[in-house]
Amino acid sequence: MDLDDLHIFRCVVREGGVTRAAAHLHRVPSNVTTRIKQFEERLGVALFRRQGRSLTLTEPGRTLLGHAEKLLRMADQAEQDLRGGTVRGVLRLGSLESAAGARLPPILSAFYARYPDVAIELQTGTTRALLRQLDRFEVEAAFVSEPFERRSLASVHAFDEELVLITGKGAPARRDAVALGGRTVVAFPQGCSYRERLIAWLAEEGASPERVLEMNSYHAIVACVAAGTGAAIVPAEMLDHAVLSDAVVRHPLPARLRLNRTHLVWSGEASAPLQALMTLLPKPADPTNTNRFSATPAAI
Repeated sequence: MDLDDLHIFRCVVREGGVTRAAAHLHRVPSNVTTRIKQFEERLGVALFRRQGRSLTLTEPGRTLLGHAEKLLRMADQAEQDLRGGTVRGVLRLGSLESAAGARLPPILSAFYARYPDVAIELQTGTTRALLRQLDRFEVEAAFVSEPFERRSLASVHAFDEELVLITGKGAPARRDAVALGGRTVVAFPQGCSYRERLIAWLAEEGASPERVLEMNSYHAIVACVAAGTGAAIVPAEMLDHAVLSDAVVRHPLPARLRLNRTHLVWSGEASAPLQALMTLLPKPADPTNTNRFSATPAAI
């Protein structure tokens, strides 16, 4: 199988169409279209389903994409080994927005300094969305939060987050789940593990929010809470970096909800750039140390 065909095929998938893929590959669109058609004829299957101007992967196309990612990664690894082990290439990562905004900058800065020949492409999303991207080989690895379905994924513990409940300054204290019942909860869309924790906590106490106001960024969530819209659960580290952190009130959560672990997950064999990134992750905290967070224990 020609690696160039695989590269063109993968580029069409990643760019979402022939025109953008052609621009990325510095080819004319007709050349890319011809190469894809010839590839399909040689394989005897349709790789794309053409719907007007858009292309969607067929089931054989999805199968080939998985193999293409592995084969092209192996080719990159072979080239690196022959060049003396220099780590180079592209590392496509997914991350929770909280991790991307607060935890990853020093790690990625150290990575760039040590491995200048590696380009990192970072996408953010909820845990569920990131796992879907892994399934579709849109990212090589992702930082996701518990709880998540591990399936056949490989994973390493990346870091711990302290979660806090926040409300507006004028709002009454919310120290238990019942007090949040019938109120508005501000959270990311479905698929956010922190949102799932909050809803599960309410359900355990027989309470439920009046409504869930969905936002797509922590800055928007904090701003809404500061305006008195409702309550939210956010990572304390992220809140420390938020513009309106002083405009909300923090409330400690029960011990069983306060600690949340973030994992780096991937499928298959980790590439050289991914292995290099893992060496820069912080060492796991001592699980027997229950006082590693500064929040005052909740009276719940």
